[in-house]
Amino acid sequence: MAISDLGRLPHWDLSNVYPSLTSEQFTSAMVELRKQIDALQEFLDNYKISRTQSSSPSVTGAKVVIDGYIDRINQLLRLFGTLNAYVASYVTTDSFNANAKRLESELEIVSVKLQEEDVRFEGWIGTVADLLTGIISLSGTAKTHSFYLRETADQSRFLMSDAEESLAAQLELSGGNAWSKLQGTICSQLSVDFELEGKTQRMPIAALINLSHHHDQSVRQRAYEAEIEAWDTVREPLAAALNGVKGSVITLYKKRGRTDALHASLDYSRIDREILETMLKAMNESFPIFRKYLKSKAKRLNDVALPWWNLFAPIGGTTKRYTWPETTEFITSHFSTFSERLAGLAKRAFHSNWIDAEPRRGKRGGGFCMDIPLVNESRILCNFDGSLDQVSTVAHELGHAFHTECQVGKTMLQTRTPMTLAETASIFCETIITEAMLTSATPKEELVILETNLISTTQVIVDITSRFLFEKEVFERREKSELSPDDFCEIMLNSQKSTYGEGLDEQHLHKYMWTWKPHYYSTGFSFYNYPYAFGLLFGTGLYALYKERGKSFVSDFETLLAETGEAAPAELASRFNIDVRKPDFWRNSLKVIEKRIERYVEL
Repeated sequence: MAISDLGRLPHWDLSNVYPSLTSEQFTSAMVELRKQIDALQEFLDNYKISRTQSSSPSVTGAKVVIDGYIDRINQLLRLFGTLNAYVASYVTTDSFNANAKRLESELEIVSVKLQEEDVRFEGWIGTVADLLTGIISLSGTAKTHSFYLRETADQSRFLMSDAEESLAAQLELSGGNAWSKLQGTICSQLSVDFELEGKTQRMPIAALINLSHHHDQSVRQRAYEAEIEAWDTVREPLAAALNGVKGSVITLYKKRGRTDALHASLDYSRIDREILETMLKAMNESFPIFRKYLKSKAKRLNDVALPWWNLFAPIGGTTKRYTWPETTEFITSHFSTFSERLAGLAKRAFHSNWIDAEPRRGKRGGGFCMDIPLVNESRILCNFDGSLDQVSTVAHELGHAFHTECQVGKTMLQTRTPMTLAETASIFCETIITEAMLTSATPKEELVILETNLISTTQVIVDITSRFLFEKEVFERREKSELSPDDFCEIMLNSQKSTYGEGLDEQHLHKYMWTWKPHYYSTGFSFYNYPYAFGLLFGTGLYALYKERGKSFVSDFETLLAETGEAAPAELASRFNIDVRKPDFWRNSLKVIEKRIERYVEL
């Protein structure tokens, strides 16, 4: 089915934020941003804030600085976040827009100054850490930001000198960030001539990847082969980009006194190695049941073993594609079974054009949700093709928007949510839809729903583990030397073999999965993968509690979402009597998935 047959697919509308990139309002906001940063710097200069200050302040003196800084940084981050998202709305949907890319670069330069002042304050907080208890006991801004202050003081141990941190931030623009932008540009502009339904068309790589869900096996196989050939043409610059990013991360974590790249990731995720290892162990224990699902799928497709091009194949004898109006009604009606607040959020998103759904050349692949702080709204990007998988993606991203909705009224520092909790609402929303559909489905419909759900779940549990193993080995080997495209492909294939095992045909895996996943190309957050598994299993466990408690659960869940920036995952989980340090919780969540697999095999 062609995109035109799905109904008109929306582009997002941000005109209520600024009229355009060239408007007076946007230009004035950029000027105001720089003024606020200059004012912040002047404030810190006046109080001689640095980690090498000659005298120790009193509790009241330190509180004046802390309150003043937090008030200013919250206001600044609100404006910066809005401007950054607004410019990103152009860059991610049209990588050919030179003006948007120029403005993106300007904001990156501004962000360096912001980062320098942030590091300066963070280093100073470490020197007054022993005063924090007294400061927080007093009413005011510091008290309402106690979690942020304690976490900041703790993390100040892993900072280089002010001068080194300033230099690192400035070099990031021409270093890791530049490599990341190169990867994004290459992938968004890569396109392939592909014959579909008797007509050859120029397809962006994101649209070609979407054909992995096509009902026709010959189309899926040809798309897979065309995709591999396309990545062959850009593997060298992408390998250079990945080497550059990982090399930067290695250099900096050593200088900052970190154990390894995973160390910083765990701190940013607000968990420790014990929690991660407990979760990963439970996930590894579950691989046999996922391989059972993959073997069952292979049998349905008359495969001896499942080749990669059939990994996402639809099952159930249906080629149904959802139009956009059908999708909006489908999601909204199912969300209403949980709460009218959630359904209302979805209606606002659909009716106010918060979503950019059409795949097109120059647009980034995949999907994401970004918040627009000044208007308390979100914007969602997806590449909609009418598949049930894409319907689930829209629901997933709306979950992120709902998370943001629950945090309205909080300051920017109070809403800084770790990746481990950032997926809670999105996974929960997917589960709402899946479970509601299964309740009223016929056996034929049930098979389709289970297939769509298990494709996604297998990616988050099995494929995410392969990505974790891939990144871990890349860091270990990159520390010794640069890696070639063949090295990256070898590591990726070995990672897929060790996780998927006999569930997939080892002769037809996907050696280029490292090329188009933007998470690998981030210097700011390494090991972007495992938080998705945490989110899936945590969200699944919470949904099981919701089924036990019913409507009384809703307000507690919304409170949890509101406070994900003010507590660690282990503490928030404990409010629901969940212990994330014990394997039982993770195993119980995986048992929910196991039941779905058993039902799938039975059908």
